[in-house]
Amino acid sequence: MTFEIGIMTFGEVTEDPVTGRTPSPRQRVRETIEQARLADQVGLDVFGVGEHHRTDFVGSAPAILLAAAAEATEHIRLTSSVTVLSSEDPVRVWEQFATIDLLSAGRAEIIAGRGSYTESFPLFGYDLRDYADLFREKLDLLLKIRERNPLTWSGRFRPPLHDADIAPRADGDTIPIWVGVGGSPASAVSTGRLGLPMALALLLGPVTYHEQTVELYRAAAAQAGHDPATLPISINTHGYVGRTSQEARETMYPYFAKGMMENNHQRGQGFPLSRPAFDAQVSPGSGLLAGSSQEVIDKLLTYHELYGVSRALIQMGFGGMPQKEHLAAIERLGTEVAPVVRRETATLAGRTA
Repeated sequence: MTFEIGIMTFGEVTEDPVTGRTPSPRQRVRETIEQARLADQVGLDVFGVGEHHRTDFVGSAPAILLAAAAEATEHIRLTSSVTVLSSEDPVRVWEQFATIDLLSAGRAEIIAGRGSYTESFPLFGYDLRDYADLFREKLDLLLKIRERNPLTWSGRFRPPLHDADIAPRADGDTIPIWVGVGGSPASAVSTGRLGLPMALALLLGPVTYHEQTVELYRAAAAQAGHDPATLPISINTHGYVGRTSQEARETMYPYFAKGMMENNHQRGQGFPLSRPAFDAQVSPGSGLLAGSSQEVIDKLLTYHELYGVSRALIQMGFGGMPQKEHLAAIERLGTEVAPVVRRETATLAGRTA
């Protein structure tokens, strides 16, 4: 598999800890499309928009932002990161992403997740006690919609479908559907059994954090009759590519710390992150992909060696980083990091073939 590198965003609307200014939602939406355009121009492989339903994010309707990105780009794949499938209607999700697929000439895909943030559940009338069952049933329906049309189906959480014509269909043969996994062994096992690609989320922690998760995923896939070697795995994490290691840390830290306190919370609880703790998280043994181009290259190759990942999605603007710095990091990722990682992983694959 060719190693793919991309970026993702949730479109945070956060007060800048340096200037004290807060971008407007309109500004952040336009900046999101500009990020997609540049990522495409510098040769990145994937652009993702995540889903949140709060006023400190503009990503409550990722499909609309991705449709706009489809018109602003030519080559880059367009994905949700993630679609909170548990509180969505799979029929509508399919319709939206199939439309993106038509707009983009076959570049759409879906990363389906349970949702680490849960604000969408009460918003759309779902009970958190059904958290696991909702995802399991809705993923089953989404996969069946992808497989055949018309469709007859029944479940607990939505009205049944009787010979339903669900349109449009994909531009090509299919739309890739990944499952977002945050480290839950049960999630990894169920994803492996289904033979679906797995997108691993790593917020903080050691670079080895997901070793057991990957082992369980591949074992479950093999037991279910799937070839684990053909199943892609992605690492999705935060990071920043600077001109130097010091510049990357100095630029990223105030915004990342702000995001951890203001945006990364449930039930009103932020997460304080000191500078020494942040520096530990960007060290070679920890998960964040922050540093010079060479440091980011080295850590991506470490992820590839540890997990056999064939994709990395990096969220570089967390906490409301200004667009100028964000775009500079996207350009470095596309022009300095991606070509080297693709070359090195292809060479390693050739040696083991």
